[in-house]
Amino acid sequence: MSEIRVGDYIVLTDRRYTENDEWAKKENGVVRVGITDYAQKKLKDVVGVELPEVGAEVGAGEPVAAVESIKSAADIYAPVSGKVVEVNEKLYDQPELVNEDPYGEGWFFAIEASNPEEYEKLLTPEQYAEKIKED
Repeated sequence: MSEIRVGDYIVLTDRRYTENDEWAKKENGVVRVGITDYAQKKLKDVVGVELPEVGAEVGAGEPVAAVESIKSAADIYAPVSGKVVEVNEKLYDQPELVNEDPYGEGWFFAIEASNPEEYEKLLTPEQYAEKIKED
């Protein structure tokens, strides 16, 4: 898997990104969602999550989950519209997975996208890397 390094942060090139520091990855007709390496490092130690209900209809840009750290809490926004088809229940018992493996085991939820064009409008890895540099 290839990546772009921006200082201490990793941006994977196999997915798209939002302005709010979520990643979105197409897998078998669904879009898996998590927060970026940059976001988890800004939050510091994650101590809890709130996940959406499976079956919930969500709109692109809507807050649908939340993450809580020792430092702050943040909403997690849906990068695309559609139906939540899966949530990562492991995070209830192991919220630290968000810090340990933000692009893998630390994912939050998966959406069956109702408007596939929305995915194409998300930031490319290169655009997201530029955004991090500007922050």
